[in-house]
Amino acid sequence: MAPIGPADIDAAARVVAPFAVRTPLLSFPVLNERVGTKVFLKPEMLQRTGSFKFRGAFNKLASIPQAERSGGVVAFSSGNHAQGVAAAAQILNMQATIVMPKDSPLTKRERTRGYGAEVVLYDRDKDDREAISRDIASKRGATLVRPYDDPFVIAGQGTAGREIAEDMASLGLAPDIVVAPASGGGLIAGVATAVKARFPLASVIVAEPEFYDDHGLSLRAGHREAHHAADRTICDALMAAIPGVMTFSINSKLLAQGVVASDAEVGAAVAYAYRELKLVVEPGGAVGLAALLAGRIDVRGKNVVIVLSGGNVDADLFAKLVA
Repeated sequence: MAPIGPADIDAAARVVAPFAVRTPLLSFPVLNERVGTKVFLKPEMLQRTGSFKFRGAFNKLASIPQAERSGGVVAFSSGNHAQGVAAAAQILNMQATIVMPKDSPLTKRERTRGYGAEVVLYDRDKDDREAISRDIASKRGATLVRPYDDPFVIAGQGTAGREIAEDMASLGLAPDIVVAPASGGGLIAGVATAVKARFPLASVIVAEPEFYDDHGLSLRAGHREAHHAADRTICDALMAAIPGVMTFSINSKLLAQGVVASDAEVGAAVAYAYRELKLVVEPGGAVGLAALLAGRIDVRGKNVVIVLSGGNVDADLFAKLVA
């Protein structure tokens, strides 16, 4: 049995609809002409908190029984899940504590605090963020909100895929290829579940930073495989070492393949989105677009959907990339 199905995503859509933004599908002649086919972009940087993460976070927090909400919630995140959980907790009048790496973008930390959350910093190279989070949750009687390995979180992220399927159908088109990024794999697991429920022939592709392609490695191996990247990537949102257990149980069955993009290609995609499309996309959110522009995906004659997963980019880094 899969951890979630289309009915769970339908239920999540009803929960998040009054609070989440239904982001549109955008198509640009300049992009279509460049790649030689019809491309639709799903701009989740226009979502509440600037990324898709609000969808899953709100669906999860809304599922917590009233009697258990007084202890609050604890989450660990480099930034986007942090903001999603913090914003959802603020709406639902719950206390949120977020465990974040010291080197996460300052803008993400400030925005997380801005939603009323307490931020606890840790060293990404030395500390175990999940152990820190479990300890805080245990002491406070709080609910631990995992960033991807949770059925309510996956179903919430799947509402983005549900919208893609509905909007493509309303255009009288079938998506041949759908591309989304992955860190732990919650977004693409939800998107793949929703899209393939309506368009079973669609090819769902995971995009990852070069050397951080644990999903691609795992798909080829047939089991969860960690990447062994030694250096940092500008895609700070996509640095999980290994796919989630729950997410990979879905993705191993539904994903067609994995593609990668180098930091240079991702930076070029961020700049392209800004200059040509007038969109602000963070590096992790642009990796699918980067793979497309770099010719890593055979899109000839296909209807292509690319998920731009977020726009919470550090201002200094963004200035360098678009200069």
